[in-house]
Amino acid sequence: MSTLILFLPPTPPGPTTTYSYTLTANGHIAIRHDSAPAALLPEPTRPGGEVVAVVPARALSWQRVQLPPGLAIGPGHQTPRLRLALEGLLEDRVLDDAAQLHFALQPGSAGDGAVWVAVCDRAWLRENLQALEAAGRRVTRVVPEFAPGPTDSGGPELCALGTPEEPYLVITGQGAELGVTVMPLTPMALTLVRLGALGSGGAQGTDEQQPPLVLRAEPAVAALAERTLGQRVALHTASQRALDAARSDWDLAQFDLASSGSTRALRKAGTTLSALLNAPQWRAARWGAAVLVVAHIVGLNAWAWQERQALADKQASIRGMLTQTFPQVKVVVDAPVQMERELALLRQAAGGVAARDLEPMLAAAGAALPDGRLPTGIEYTPGELRLRGLDMNSDEEMALLARLQTSGYQARPEDGSLLLRTEGNP
Repeated sequence: MSTLILFLPPTPPGPTTTYSYTLTANGHIAIRHDSAPAALLPEPTRPGGEVVAVVPARALSWQRVQLPPGLAIGPGHQTPRLRLALEGLLEDRVLDDAAQLHFALQPGSAGDGAVWVAVCDRAWLRENLQALEAAGRRVTRVVPEFAPGPTDSGGPELCALGTPEEPYLVITGQGAELGVTVMPLTPMALTLVRLGALGSGGAQGTDEQQPPLVLRAEPAVAALAERTLGQRVALHTASQRALDAARSDWDLAQFDLASSGSTRALRKAGTTLSALLNAPQWRAARWGAAVLVVAHIVGLNAWAWQERQALADKQASIRGMLTQTFPQVKVVVDAPVQMERELALLRQAAGGVAARDLEPMLAAAGAALPDGRLPTGIEYTPGELRLRGLDMNSDEEMALLARLQTSGYQARPEDGSLLLRTEGNP
């Protein structure tokens, strides 16, 4: 499933607003990165593709709260009651009116401990989503550019962003209380991180005790970040940040901006399927599945070929037996039927009779009929004998049918008569 990932602008949308976007076919590799107005944004290249909106780090604030016990906070329980509880918990922590802000709880929140809450301007977010929807790019998921939680390195990560005129630093992964911190790009920021003064209550430690420090920067401020921080930094483009953000579990579209449960389920299924089909970490599994399918197809074809060969050998053996036994048969069409016909001709020429002839059938019927029961009419066709006018009770009929079956005949009452057939005769 392809994905269009776009960064929301820091200001409300207007006629000249452009969106920086990244287009990816598998969620891991960008196939295009550019900027365009909402109406000119590309569409996902595959059916079922999704549009993911990224909220910039400076548009979000992060608050860690302890929810009241017994308050359900799952995806299907984002009720007005929960919204009011968040407003009450955060009204003293935010500068704006809490009723004008949008809240989003961290994924997997269970309500039995402290949870992260992402906070942003509700009107700004809604206007951007509406502008994109009006342009035919309905956003299916809203994610933060950076989110709190463990980092890949296990230690704090710093990313320098912005422009040379207005650079800033985003810090993640420094203690449980930090969340995501945005601050000016200054040497003091690196000092504070190394001293543990951000998030961990000022706990200090030696370099050996601290986890590794990861420094990244956008190309526009990479040189400035190296001079300011005094260390080499790794380049981290906007396209890479977009891909990283889109792969997170976060979805800020909650409460009045939330999608329906079925939409979330379909989106999750589509994302999972896309990962299985395209993600690099599943490449070995995909190769294994492909090899397994090919092996099964080859095995089934080999088995079918063997069965066809065995059947052809049996048919050839039957045809050979017919032509060897009856050399006068030159053309074999249906070997069993032709062999039966030739045997019948031999019996007739030798004066013999077969079980389907009249005499053996009459003899079998006479031996099986109860004493004193004689038919008033007889009809015969090869392999079939009909005796009319037999008047028997049910016990006599059952005994008669059993005796005839022992003799190799099938019999059944039919329209006041008894019909006899040789076994195997339709």
